[in-house]
Amino acid sequence: MDQVKQYIEANRERFVNELFDLLRIPSISAQSEHKPDMQRCAEHLAAALVKAGADRAEVMPTEGNPVVYAEKIVSPKAKTVLVYGHYDVMPVDPRDEWRTDPFEPVVIDGRIWGRGADDDKGQLWMHAKAFEAMCATGTLPCNVKFMLEGEEEIGSQSLYDFCRRNKRLLKADIILVSDTSMISMQTPSITCGLRGLAYMEVEVTGPDKDLHSGLFGGAVANPANVLARLVASLIDENGHVTIPGFYDDVRELTAAERRAFNRAPFSLAAYKRSLAIGDVEGEAGYTTIERTGIRPSLDVNGIWGGYIGEGTKTVIPSKASAKISMRLVPNQDYRKISKLFERHFRAIAPRSVKVKVRALHGGMPYVAPTDMPAYKAAEKAVARTFGKKPLPFYSGGSIPIISGFESILGIKSLLIGFGLAEDAIHSPNESFGLEQFYRGVETIPWFYKYFAESK
Repeated sequence: MDQVKQYIEANRERFVNELFDLLRIPSISAQSEHKPDMQRCAEHLAAALVKAGADRAEVMPTEGNPVVYAEKIVSPKAKTVLVYGHYDVMPVDPRDEWRTDPFEPVVIDGRIWGRGADDDKGQLWMHAKAFEAMCATGTLPCNVKFMLEGEEEIGSQSLYDFCRRNKRLLKADIILVSDTSMISMQTPSITCGLRGLAYMEVEVTGPDKDLHSGLFGGAVANPANVLARLVASLIDENGHVTIPGFYDDVRELTAAERRAFNRAPFSLAAYKRSLAIGDVEGEAGYTTIERTGIRPSLDVNGIWGGYIGEGTKTVIPSKASAKISMRLVPNQDYRKISKLFERHFRAIAPRSVKVKVRALHGGMPYVAPTDMPAYKAAEKAVARTFGKKPLPFYSGGSIPIISGFESILGIKSLLIGFGLAEDAIHSPNESFGLEQFYRGVETIPWFYKYFAESK
């Protein structure tokens, strides 16, 4: 391990420069004009993994964006780790809020700034460089496979079928994932739970064309007004989702479980200050970390309709639409929730409009056991590099494919991420601390060592 540490120290600057090359590729999966960039990014990663020490690496086609598969088999008898990550990134809108070019990464104040710096290019690159360090020093103690996809930010739809078709190829003892966060650099944590996701799009249509708001205002239903009213009604004054049956399968934690959950360090004042908000809001009777970790939620992700250009145009829009996501907790099924949402939304719509409801994508919640050998190995690895034992942590985020891995491949996932709240993933000015990046590169080899030694 001393050799590995020396190799990492000697190549620190190169590791970051190579990450910059990856970050410059605008691999935005949600936008069709970036389809060529998805292929280019996949090919870039395959070549990088061969250079890092993989025995083989290939870009494997799917119905959507390609999957990068690579492997290094040290022994048929050794344990096998399957590293999962994604090379697609979120759109950069609103672009005018970026302080730097989102696809021309820079280091400012000890942080890498750019789209994908954390989510997930920076974190998957930690794995590529940790793998390289162990291959270069001849210290890799287990077999390592990589599965890097290009559709995580749009629901991983092609990856489900890819996993079904390649069960033998993807056989492993554990799936290792760095696409999550820690509580802080002073309080390291390992994510042992993720919320599920049901993502919907709704469209409300009134008249068959835009109308003059003076001639028709007050007599014809305005789809934008109606949509705003319908969306507002989905959450009541107590922060409770009003969809009938929404909470039916939610397991209520005991008082002891809630006390244990709230032992995680958290400053409400610092939280509000970091977001520049006057106060928090959410489901009554629950703390902020409970609201984002163990309770479901509903949020509008985008809403549009009518004229939004410069100046004025007095119209009643013909249509108005919204994208709405619901984060789910264990025992909630995104397919059931999607159906409940659609039934309720149609039921509350007035006769003056027509509505369309479409489920875009979703996934089940996931819980990782804290008593499995991989978790114990990760616990020891993080303690080795951070100097203290990590806390188990339930994240408010979702990675829908993780539960899919378990149901299709029969393999548990270990979620050992190095992101922080201040990284602003999915937002303008995404960043990733250099210390976070290097600490990840240092921790991953220790995980391989301890996992290979575990029984």
